Amino acid sequence: MDPQTHYGILSLLPACLAIVLAFSTRNTIFSLAVACVVGVSIMGKGLFGFPNLLKTSLGTTDFSWILLLELFIGTVIAFFQRTGAIRNFTLWVEAKALSRVRVQLVGWFMGMFVFFSDYFSPLFVGSTLRGLTDRYRVSREKLAYIADSTSAPVSVLVPITGWAVFISGLLIGMGPIETAGDAMQAFIYAVPFNVYAWMSVLMVGLVIVGIVPLFGPMKRAEARAQQEGKVFRDGADPLLGEELTDLQPFEDIKTSLFLNFVLPVLIVISVAVGTFAFMGSAKTMEAFLAAAIVLGVIMRFQGIPLNDIMKTATAGMKGVMPAILILALAYSLNQLSKDMGTADYIVHLSRDWLSPTLLPAITFLFAALIAFATGSSWGTFAIMMPISVPVAFVLTGDTLTPLVYATIAAVAGGGVFGDHCSPLSDTTVLASTGSACDHMDHVRTQIPFALAVAAVSLIVYLLIGYGL
Repeated sequence: MDPQTHYGILSLLPACLAIVLAFSTRNTIFSLAVACVVGVSIMGKGLFGFPNLLKTSLGTTDFSWILLLELFIGTVIAFFQRTGAIRNFTLWVEAKALSRVRVQLVGWFMGMFVFFSDYFSPLFVGSTLRGLTDRYRVSREKLAYIADSTSAPVSVLVPITGWAVFISGLLIGMGPIETAGDAMQAFIYAVPFNVYAWMSVLMVGLVIVGIVPLFGPMKRAEARAQQEGKVFRDGADPLLGEELTDLQPFEDIKTSLFLNFVLPVLIVISVAVGTFAFMGSAKTMEAFLAAAIVLGVIMRFQGIPLNDIMKTATAGMKGVMPAILILALAYSLNQLSKDMGTADYIVHLSRDWLSPTLLPAITFLFAALIAFATGSSWGTFAIMMPISVPVAFVLTGDTLTPLVYATIAAVAGGGVFGDHCSPLSDTTVLASTGSACDHMDHVRTQIPFALAVAAVSLIVYLLIGYGL
């Protein structure tokens, strides 16, 4: 590999610095900002390189999309709060004679049900169940873990999601895979080999019912919530502004659980799934915009003044600003990692290790490292698929075999690991936002479970490699 495509071990410094600082200071914004400044300094651009990095990173279609998505989601959540929809949903669910365990199982099933969007899922589960889990003294860290672990790990297993379309699109032209149909079939055959995703989803259920005991920071967080009634620790900084958390229902009107909660959710699901079916991509941002507009019209007909509706929408947008700021810096660090060749350097380190028996395991390991360091699962897929899958085809004589499927799954699973638990990942941020949890508290409590699943997955891939 051309050494000019990366900065050697210095390529890892900004991402590693951001992660270490985030854990030690518990301040994600500060950590990301420092990492970005250090990165542009390494590249010889000095302090003036930081504003240019922000302009390059944030002036993209991708960031504009997630910015609008966050704003529209904040608006919908604020409308839910103002109409008492979440409170009414909480009372309705509570009337079903739920227990503390059953409440968590509801979140687990809800997360799996909203499989079509890893952005909508953690926000939906977290925001709708937060009042209920608070009442049953479930820590915000546990809620964020449930919401996060049923988002990306579920989406990557379902063939009718944007994840499946993206991954299968990368496979076209590799070995005997010539058409989109061939690629989707290869993706489907690889799904059973996606050990990390399957085990991540299963682990949540096992933890909830107590088959897998709590350990590490999560055990302490749950003990605090149950014994002291503190759903988040003293001094925590929940990743949801007070504009949203303190928003009170409008008491002088009669609202409907169906019109003010169920219908908007159905609109989001229908638009997202419908556009995926007919247009090939789920228009999640447009789905939330449609839900916000319909819900705003309903609120006006229910007697809420237009001025109040607009103030509520503004409060919702303000409430998600902490998450938007973290996402902006995370996108900037991701762009910086690309410019410094972070992923190229990690791949360079892995090439001498590739062999038939080690291919799935090494692929999973390095995909996980890249995704964790960059916070981008799809970026990891785009890097690792063209490297690992052709190697698998060379080793199998251009034949679709279990080794090929295991390699595809290893890339997907490794990418999901980073998306699932990196403090730099957008979906990790969204899980913290939906659950109104301190972002680093969520990361610290979730990582031990993610690492346990990753370790088992690595062992399974080693066994698969030696068995094939």
